Amino acid sequence: MAIGKNKRLTKSKKGGKKKQLDPFLTKEWYQLKAPSVFDVKDFGKTLITKTKGQKIASVGLMGRSFEVSLADLNKDEEMGYRKIKLIVEDVQGFNCLTNFHGMDMTRDKLCSLIKKWQSIIEASVDVRTTDGYLVRLFCIAFTKKMPNQLKKACYATMAQQKAIRAKMMQVMSEEGGKCDLKELVKKLLPEVMGQDIEKQCQGIFPVKDCFIRKVKVLKKPKFDLLKLMEMHGDNGEDVGANVAPIVEEVKVAGAGGRY
Repeated sequence: MAIGKNKRLTKSKKGGKKKQLDPFLTKEWYQLKAPSVFDVKDFGKTLITKTKGQKIASVGLMGRSFEVSLADLNKDEEMGYRKIKLIVEDVQGFNCLTNFHGMDMTRDKLCSLIKKWQSIIEASVDVRTTDGYLVRLFCIAFTKKMPNQLKKACYATMAQQKAIRAKMMQVMSEEGGKCDLKELVKKLLPEVMGQDIEKQCQGIFPVKDCFIRKVKVLKKPKFDLLKLMEMHGDNGEDVGANVAPIVEEVKVAGAGGRY
């Protein structure tokens, strides 16, 4: 082979390996903010690729949903069986403002409630809140023994189950239809609705462990920033800074001008 004829021998191969860049260099962190109905305001962080060209980071974050344990949001380990779903509705700086998007129950809690020799009664209903949210509520309850009952089983008849199911739907419709989403979440967290259903069903058949098992947000009204700020405890009004109370000076009588 003649010297100098093959010019590619001295050069590197065409299309050689590109230098691998750390993918995290092109990312940025955003703080997640929970609504004011929960005790913990900052519940985590999320990652997204930095704004580049027409691909805007804040647009990519909109609509992201996060599932968080209620034990972490309210600092209460007893509520660890509750899972709260929050969805990003607005991005302000590096803060993502979230809104309530649903609620669920952990599988281990649900499995611990299901036992033999009792009936399971479930019902679901679609409720429209006063601020325009369409929410589907799922309820679950279990029959229990009568006082001083010796019989092993405590099954409810089909007619009794139907009556209990109707009562469940009535309570859920009444409670959910007369309040907005924020008030509805406040009712769902302490299990107030489940206790109310238990009381009202005592005349039909004794029930126990009545829970709102699941909540789904089916439809939302048009996005309103003021409503979202209200959910986060800021209604947009300038209330000013906190001022220390004025303490009046008390003059002591008969001090001879010493004070």
